[in-house]
Amino acid sequence: MSVGGVSDGGVGDRGVGDGGVRRWTVVIPIKGGSGAKSRLGGSPALALAIALDTVAAAAQVAELVVVTTPEVGERARGVAPAARLVTDPGAGLTAAIAAGIAAAPALRVAVLLGDLPALQPDELRAALDFAERHPRALVADADGDGSVLITALVSADHAPAFGDGSRGRHRAAGYAELPIDAGSGLRRDVDTPGQLAALAAAGRLGARTAAELGGSGR
Repeated sequence: MSVGGVSDGGVGDRGVGDGGVRRWTVVIPIKGGSGAKSRLGGSPALALAIALDTVAAAAQVAELVVVTTPEVGERARGVAPAARLVTDPGAGLTAAIAAGIAAAPALRVAVLLGDLPALQPDELRAALDFAERHPRALVADADGDGSVLITALVSADHAPAFGDGSRGRHRAAGYAELPIDAGSGLRRDVDTPGQLAALAAAGRLGARTAAELGGSGR
């Protein structure tokens, strides 16, 4: 089957569901250790819970490549047994993403940030369905400044530029912005305690994140 002139050659067709989204491979970088999500108060356990909720949701709709430390990787495999684990080279987010992309198939590769504790599988599935229409695409965060997801039908076409202001950089690099509602869990990344508290108050946190905060998840 081909989309946008790209033939998948059968790569990643295992477990194809509605829309064939399992043709996609999603790379998720997870920062391990004491530096993880320091803006949330410096809790590695909370950061890990957020990441694992993200991985668990994504694993339901796509093949995964998780880039992280060996210790965190084993925890990720506990929620996504089929995930491919790649050791974080330790040279920053861009280098971690590059290592993940290099370990992924040549076609239909997405990069998803691991700080989306409200992510629902159907939200990611819908975004990947939209992404089939574009050589490269992005989903902005709810604030409209950063990016939470980038996709490319050909992995070599990726030009990841995450960080503050990444929405503008990705658009300038040719990524088409996908029309995902601002309330979607896919767009609700957590960089501050206030963002996390808002999701907790709405009962939208994944089970692991909610448990770490002492509450109940969705």
